Amino acid sequence: MIADALDAFAQIFSPPFRRVMWKSLGLTTAILVLAGVALDRLALSYVHVGPAWLSAVLSVVVALGLIVGMIFLAPPTASLVAGFYLDEIAAIVERAIDPAGASGRPLPLGPSLALGLRFALLSIVVNVVVLALTIFTGVGLAAFFVLNGYLLGREYFELAAMRHVSASEARALFDHHRLEVFTAGAIVAVLVAVPVLNLLTPLFATAFLTRVYKRFS
Repeated sequence: MIADALDAFAQIFSPPFRRVMWKSLGLTTAILVLAGVALDRLALSYVHVGPAWLSAVLSVVVALGLIVGMIFLAPPTASLVAGFYLDEIAAIVERAIDPAGASGRPLPLGPSLALGLRFALLSIVVNVVVLALTIFTGVGLAAFFVLNGYLLGREYFELAAMRHVSASEARALFDHHRLEVFTAGAIVAVLVAVPVLNLLTPLFATAFLTRVYKRFS
């Protein structure tokens, strides 16, 4: 599995992947910048109230909040954007590792985007839970890898599998290989924990879990 992870990480910088990578990163960055500007304008409208010292404190709090918010929203946004490109990425990986094998069928755009939206929302919920556990219990780091490992492993594994089998068969295959898929998801979660590199999470996770699925199938 470590070999699969290293191969997947190396592949996202290969020429066939670069075009998809730049499209995904460009759209993700544009969405985050627009969201940041909008939130900044909204927040500043409430800052200039009361004494000057209070306005200064509020300005610092708003600035820090925006930075944390953008870091927090980067992985879900990247996952949502990657919904446009996941099939293209998976097809590149399948051709590279199994040229003679059967090609997967692309998911229809509607269901693909719906899955991407569901995953983005689940990612936000999971990381809100992680933040709460960090603040109130001190087990945030362990919770981060456990919860994200399960979520990332399952979502990307089933997306890779559904290119070849039905949704119910993909879930059954996940259930049969639950521990291995969770381990793969935990490896993906390591990348999620690294700012900037976490923008590459959907590309890496798709390349990695496609390899995991092909090995199991």
